[in-house]
Amino acid sequence: MSTNNNRPAKSSSPLWGNVFKKKNDDDEGILTTLRLVPLFADMSDGELREFEKLIHRRTFKANETIFWEGEPGVGMYVIQRGVVAIFKHAPGEGREELATLRNGEFFGELALLDESPRSATAVAKESSDIIGLFRPDLFELLERKPRVGNKFLFQLASIVGERLKNTNSEMQALRAQMDKSGIIV
Repeated sequence: MSTNNNRPAKSSSPLWGNVFKKKNDDDEGILTTLRLVPLFADMSDGELREFEKLIHRRTFKANETIFWEGEPGVGMYVIQRGVVAIFKHAPGEGREELATLRNGEFFGELALLDESPRSATAVAKESSDIIGLFRPDLFELLERKPRVGNKFLFQLASIVGERLKNTNSEMQALRAQMDKSGIIV
């Protein structure tokens, strides 16, 4: 949530202290969390505050599903506090854990680029505070503040590209290992 920097100084009065308690530790916690995320690493405080206006907050209980594999992707998530597991469902084998993510890590970012179905399921492994950035909000930011929105999209493209390169390298190494062992694909 945005804060008003032109507000009067806080008074020791409980009444005024409550009235002006708009900016709190949670707001600073969101900015601190965003600063940990590579997507926001090069953003100024002002640019981060533009994203802070768009952030949705939610607490998930242990074992609560954040999103399901196959459902439409609507946005990305950042772990402010907690642990999230990413699972892939394997027919006849149940689910395979692909990753365990912690504070400051993000997931679901491809949903900001397209609306294709989720490729995995995300589940809170413990009580977790999650902040979300959704596609319609990002589009609104792109219209309102195109420089900030494009800066974010370029960083997102860079990270997605880097992940794709890593995946290709891993696939090549796996293919070479399979070739050495005589496994035919």
